[in-house]
Amino acid sequence: MKRDGPLREGFTTGTAAAGAAKAATLLFLTGLAPATVDVPLPGGARMILPVAAARLDGDGATASIIKDAGDDPDVTHGAAIGCRVTRLAGAAAGTVLVDGGEGVGRVTLPGLPVAVGLAAINPAPKAQIAAAVAEAATACGYAGGLAAVVTVAGGAELARKTLNPRLGIIGGLSILGASGIVRPFSHDAWQTSITEALDVARALCHDTVGFSTGRRSEALLRMAEPGLPETALMQAADFFAFALAEAAKRHFGRIVWAAFGGKLVKMAQGLENTHAHRGDTDFSALAGWCAAAGWPAELAQAAAGANTARHALEMAPSPAAKTALVDVLAGEALAHMRRFAGPGPALTLLVFDFDGALLASRSNDSIRP
Repeated sequence: MKRDGPLREGFTTGTAAAGAAKAATLLFLTGLAPATVDVPLPGGARMILPVAAARLDGDGATASIIKDAGDDPDVTHGAAIGCRVTRLAGAAAGTVLVDGGEGVGRVTLPGLPVAVGLAAINPAPKAQIAAAVAEAATACGYAGGLAAVVTVAGGAELARKTLNPRLGIIGGLSILGASGIVRPFSHDAWQTSITEALDVARALCHDTVGFSTGRRSEALLRMAEPGLPETALMQAADFFAFALAEAAKRHFGRIVWAAFGGKLVKMAQGLENTHAHRGDTDFSALAGWCAAAGWPAELAQAAAGANTARHALEMAPSPAAKTALVDVLAGEALAHMRRFAGPGPALTLLVFDFDGALLASRSNDSIRP
């Protein structure tokens, strides 16, 4: 598999499930457990995966693949993604029924690409799993129907570290992967979670959505906006432009964003993604904003040599000077929010200090004609 720069790529839960399904099918139909499997990816490419375990299991066979997220920080990295394959009695020739078992969540809210009540296996990986099973069946000369039930070891516990509970996906993880490949720091799965959360919020007729960069800023957002239901809140992490654009595309009337001072500087710079790997803090620009906030010239210039944005904020000569700087930064960031969201929604930016105090609240009404 190719590497994109120095960072190692990995594969999605969908690809791992497809590999487990193909290995289980081959074992079930031949009695021989493969050491590796060659699986199709949604885009038409292929990938060879090592099989972690495979065994005959009563009237079927079970196999598993260890999920490898490469150098991407993914909670599913190292999880055993399994699949049990059995005959599907009475099915038409070539039928493959894909479902979720232990550790795979079930959908309980509308708005997701999977209907309420079904296993949380998105359409692309579901088709990928079915294709992998069909390939193995064809290779073995088997023309009957097969059932493939995907599992995730420890999936229910892992799901608590994801947005699944917020999305109404209960009891386990989602099986995701539009491309089949995990590219480090592209966070495809996280972006998918954002869009799915927005779809759920829209299906539930929420007019306002609230974004935060993480758990702590979300807790503060809850206190600042007590009227927002849990299903209207979502952690957008560093996806500043993406989250705003996707919310605007779904015609929400108001978007609220909660952030701390450190991220605020990158938002003021207009970076589409505020992760450290996507752009450095521009301390020269920060020094200019300190001057615009009325800081003494010498101190404003000193901010250009700060170690971090937080360090620069802590250099403020007084609480009033810090508030003034945050207000300048919030104005810049709000302008970029409007650029990313377009003219439709009303926008609110809440900026919190590192001790949880609200430093700034700036709003910008819809400018749609």
